[in-house]
Amino acid sequence: MIKILLLGKNGQLGWELHRCLQPLGQVVAFDYPEIDLSFPESIRSLIREIKPRILVNATAYTAVDHAESEGDLAMKINGVAPGVMAEECAAINCVFIHYSTDYVFDGKKRSAYTEEDQPNPINLYGHSKWMGEQAIQKVDGVYLILRTAWVYSLRGDSFVRKVQQWSQQQEILRIVDDQISNPTWARMLAEVTALLLARQPSDTYHWLEERKGVYHLAGNGYCSRYEWAQAILEYDPNPNERLTHQLLPAKSVEFPTPAQRPLFSALNCDRFYATFGIRLPSWRQALRLAMEI
Repeated sequence: MIKILLLGKNGQLGWELHRCLQPLGQVVAFDYPEIDLSFPESIRSLIREIKPRILVNATAYTAVDHAESEGDLAMKINGVAPGVMAEECAAINCVFIHYSTDYVFDGKKRSAYTEEDQPNPINLYGHSKWMGEQAIQKVDGVYLILRTAWVYSLRGDSFVRKVQQWSQQQEILRIVDDQISNPTWARMLAEVTALLLARQPSDTYHWLEERKGVYHLAGNGYCSRYEWAQAILEYDPNPNERLTHQLLPAKSVEFPTPAQRPLFSALNCDRFYATFGIRLPSWRQALRLAMEI
C-alpha cells in the first residue's frame, strides 16, 4: 500500500485532502504543532521517519497582511521549508506535490496569467511563495507546483464565510470590484489532486517525472470580489437570516491594508488540462455546489 504524507491537515485545503487521499493508500497527516515548518530539521526528521512515496504539502503561511510584519516567519514556512521538503523527497524518490498562489504575480498583465509569465510579487506573502517555488525547482526532483487562487471552503475563515457573516450583520455591504481572480473551492482542488495521483497508481513517480513542473490549477473563469459576493448571496441557502439589502461596489484604495494585492491575478489553467485532461468546473458552478451542502 502506497504511503502518503500530508502536511497541513487542518487547513481549508488540507482538511479536504485528508479525506480525498484516503482511497489511494495509507495517509499519514500532520499539522502544527505536531510539526513546526520554521525548523528545517523537524521537517527532515519527519520525512526520514515516515519514508513516504508521495508528499502533499498543504501548509503555508497565509496571513497576507501579517506577513508584512512577520516576513521572517513567512519566509521560513513558505520560502525555505518547501525546498527542504523537495530535498528530502528527491533523496528517497518521493513525489512532491506543493501548492502556490496567484499572488506571485503583480496583477498588471490584465489577462489571465500562464506558466510562462514571469512572477513579480508585490507583497511579502507572494514573495515568500515565489521563493518556495524556486527552492523546489532548484532541487529538480519529481514535483508538481500547483498555483491556485482565492481558495475557499465552508469551513474556517474564508471569503465565502465572511460574506455570509457580514450579510447577517450589515444592511449595506461594500465589496471591492477591482480585485479579480479565480475563486477555487478547496474540495474540488483536493479531488483533482487525488484524481491526478490515481491516474498511474503502480508507477506514479515515473509517470509524473515526465510531467513535472509548474501548473496553474484554479476555478474555471474569473470574477471580481464584488461579483463573487453577488453569487455568494445568490446561492446562500439561508437568505432569511440576511440583514443585507444592498450590495455596493468599492475600490481597493477605500480599504487600505498593510499588504498590497494584485488587482488582476487570474490564472490560465490550459496547460494543466492539456497535460492531464482535467479541468476544474466554472467557479460559479463550484460555488453553487459548495453552498448546497
